Amino acid sequence: MSKNDDALHHLRLAGVVRLGLGGGRGPTDAYVFDPHRLALPAWACALGDAGPPALLVTLDRHLDIVVPQRPADMPDRSAGLRALDEHARWQLDVRNYDHIVAAMEANLVGDALIIARTRPRGSFAGDTYVDTRGRSHRIVSVTTVDRAAEAYLRPGPTDAVRDVLEAASAVLLDVDLDCFTSLSDADPTTVLPWPKSVIREFLLPPDSEPFWDAVLGKAVALTLAREPHHCGGLLASGELFRDVAEVLFRELLRVEPP
Repeated sequence: MSKNDDALHHLRLAGVVRLGLGGGRGPTDAYVFDPHRLALPAWACALGDAGPPALLVTLDRHLDIVVPQRPADMPDRSAGLRALDEHARWQLDVRNYDHIVAAMEANLVGDALIIARTRPRGSFAGDTYVDTRGRSHRIVSVTTVDRAAEAYLRPGPTDAVRDVLEAASAVLLDVDLDCFTSLSDADPTTVLPWPKSVIREFLLPPDSEPFWDAVLGKAVALTLAREPHHCGGLLASGELFRDVAEVLFRELLRVEPP
């Protein structure tokens, strides 16, 4: 078994499904899984163990930038995918909110552009994270795609979005399915999946093409976390996945949905 086959075998054992996206625009590989922390070994598979770290562009309901309890214990990417996979599954938080900082510690992710609306307790609050190896990572956060797209329309507060994209040599595009959900005003414990029209309005707002061109022109992989516990359960998350896939794959990436 080759090294790459062995890596893919471990991803399959973890419940990661790898998809080929040839013929569209943007990345040619996609990785689909349930718990978001499995994005970390998928990023390792996409990037390999050499080369510069990538810019992470992630769409989520939460800013998953809680610092792991023992960040210095995170293996470097040179340790190989199996070590990163085992650490992600056994050591990262089951609440799935510390994998981004862990990927920075592993030198998989350099800077991060985060499109998210809520901040979990304990989230890193600064705009630069210095990892335990002394490397600096810029963290740029906006709440919606149209806010990110403003960076390509006019100078203003979102200039940092364009700055990190222009500085990146490669992009990892990451999507958490719960990005397309809201909590009920009547019962904050109830998750409400968005209808397809709202998903499309969020992902493809007017004048967002320059932003998406900048992201997809450098994207080497897509990771998609289904997170059913945050999306209303298995049935609701399955229906939401179908609607998101229609917009994300067919309309944005211009490939057939999986």
